[in-house]
Amino acid sequence: MDCQDVRSQLLDYQRGRLKPGPRGEIRAHLEGCAACARAEEAEQALSELLERRLPQHPASLALKRRLAAQWPSRPPVRGSWWSRWGRSLVPAFAVAVVLLVAMPLYYDQGRVRQATGTPSMVGEAVNDHLRLLTSQHPLEVESGGIHQVKPWFTGRIDFAPVVSFAGDQEFPLQGGAIGYYLDRKAAVFVYKRRLHTISLLVFRAEGLPWPSRGLETMGSVRAYSTVARGFNVVLWRAGELGYALVSDLDSRELLALAGKLSGAS
Repeated sequence: MDCQDVRSQLLDYQRGRLKPGPRGEIRAHLEGCAACARAEEAEQALSELLERRLPQHPASLALKRRLAAQWPSRPPVRGSWWSRWGRSLVPAFAVAVVLLVAMPLYYDQGRVRQATGTPSMVGEAVNDHLRLLTSQHPLEVESGGIHQVKPWFTGRIDFAPVVSFAGDQEFPLQGGAIGYYLDRKAAVFVYKRRLHTISLLVFRAEGLPWPSRGLETMGSVRAYSTVARGFNVVLWRAGELGYALVSDLDSRELLALAGKLSGAS
């Protein structure tokens, strides 16, 4: 089992959904692979962070009625109202309470992982940014300048990231790391703006559901910008490479950085 297989099953592994065979293989891989062990820690931190940040929504009345209707009824017995119905209603109430708490989180996380089209690209960019923020070792190469960071990716990913913006006083380059964007590896460049961390993910663009509406001209490319879970996200494509820029920085400032990056891409 290689790193890509392990990372694609980390969530199921953490939630105990895997059979003993695959679970043991993943455990053995994590014990011997420091990079995947860090990814497992980041995945766990991301899940905890999502539990705290995602909104909670009650289950609909129709859903609660369907659950109550599906629960097997008991034959009527003599006695008080509670002795006749109480025991059969308790499980339905318990299921409803669990759903009230768990369904929103499950839905939001599942939506990010399973949705198609632009929402999946935006959601994955935000998830990757959150993993970076919660990681104990977010940078695998510290910045000594763009000409030190870019060569570090050679041999670690299957493409050459095209990023010519070396950073400046407004947006200093902090360093880089290897990440995963959907089903492929990504080069992650980290910039700063005051106390705000900015993630730039560079990845192969082919085969992805790039947005075709709501685009705006930015430098030499057409870009899509939006807000997801409180983070500003800018997506664009330049030739064979795709770019995702994510931060909680003000949207105007993030677009200014995107203009510098796209103009130099």
